[in-house]
Amino acid sequence: MATKKSRSPSAPNRPSLTTWLSLALLVILLDQLTKVLIVGRFAYGDSVLVTDWFNLVRVHNTGAAFSFLAQAAGWQRWFFVVLGVGASAMFIWMLRSHAGQKLFSFAVAMLLGGAIGNVIDRLWHGYVVDFLQFHWGFLAPLFSGGYFPAFNLADSAITLGAVCLILDELLRVRRG
Repeated sequence: MATKKSRSPSAPNRPSLTTWLSLALLVILLDQLTKVLIVGRFAYGDSVLVTDWFNLVRVHNTGAAFSFLAQAAGWQRWFFVVLGVGASAMFIWMLRSHAGQKLFSFAVAMLLGGAIGNVIDRLWHGYVVDFLQFHWGFLAPLFSGGYFPAFNLADSAITLGAVCLILDELLRVRRG
């Protein structure tokens, strides 16, 4: 008599590496789609006021966060590509090793998708396309005219991933 294979009790709730890589791919696709839409509809430097605290803009960032190294002589493009590819390889290894840890793996998948999204821009354009810009009066002392530097969905995923990594570590320490 043939017996049916059954899963272990913990298997149904345990996401696989494929789940996390699919999430990272979704981030990449959404990031690239939004950038294609912005590049197709906005000229460099164009800005559209959406609300009194948010603009859609088209800016190019040859540097990293907050335009770090943007004024360098061009070597930073390849530096950030190598850094992004190296980080992505590390993220994939982390996902393979910890696919069952949901919050940790979610965070790493966000970091992976964001990193690859920005690497694609650097390879394709030589810069990262940014288009989300928030502005508030209270930011004026910190940022020029109260405008937070423009960013994109990849940057948002990276930020979300970093916040979730911190939260995961705080929860891990609390459990310990």
